[in-house]
Amino acid sequence: MPDLEGADPVTEPRETVGRMIHVAGRDGTFKAYLAPAATMQPAPCVLVCQEIFGINKEMWRICENLAQMGYAAICPDLFWRLEPGIELDPTNEQEFKRALDLMGRFDIDTGLADIQDTITHARGLPETTGKVGVLGYCLGGLLAYLAACRTDADCAVSYYGVNIDRYAEEARGITVPLLMHMAEEDEFVDKAQQGRIRDALAKHPKVDLHSYAGVGHAFARQTDTGHYNAQAARAANQRTELFLTDTLGPGALKATP
Repeated sequence: MPDLEGADPVTEPRETVGRMIHVAGRDGTFKAYLAPAATMQPAPCVLVCQEIFGINKEMWRICENLAQMGYAAICPDLFWRLEPGIELDPTNEQEFKRALDLMGRFDIDTGLADIQDTITHARGLPETTGKVGVLGYCLGGLLAYLAACRTDADCAVSYYGVNIDRYAEEARGITVPLLMHMAEEDEFVDKAQQGRIRDALAKHPKVDLHSYAGVGHAFARQTDTGHYNAQAARAANQRTELFLTDTLGPGALKATP
């Protein structure tokens, strides 16, 4: 059993452990990447919401690290209606522009429906215990926030979610624990937007919001050295691990004597 005490639970390189599966959604069937817990026993599940770049190497890495932490992880292809199977590199200018176009055409409501359908599917998988949390980054951070508002997820974690202020009034619908990581120098979420988010969530009993000084958007994206900030990412990831332990229960590795 690997010793995870003191480690950054999401940034250490791991080997590929997962496979692609099909999810039968209300509007059609779409693919998702599933990484079972490394112990190969039923475990709490974390649904990973992609950034605007599809299920790329960063999403695979996150799922694989969650599996090594003892959780099952599932990452649905949320762009399947637009361009299924997309994998883009955020450090490539042309691919970044392509990702922005996809985000502009992405429908938030149908994306949330796909997330709910994936949660329902994940609860019935033999690799899971039936508990499912949602974890998301950038666009996925917004979706994770909205999952806490609209879905039956057991908990949610949002990393530097964009446009959350536009949905601040939905905070009244949050009934499950929500952990939020905000970058104070986020180039896609200005100070006024951050203020509106804080005002809406500061006193919510289910929300735990942490702000990281001096770092910009995508500070936890390890595969993008231009944005990655090891210190902030480590702090956020360790908070995330503790949060998942408290809300979903310990991963299978931590639960094994």
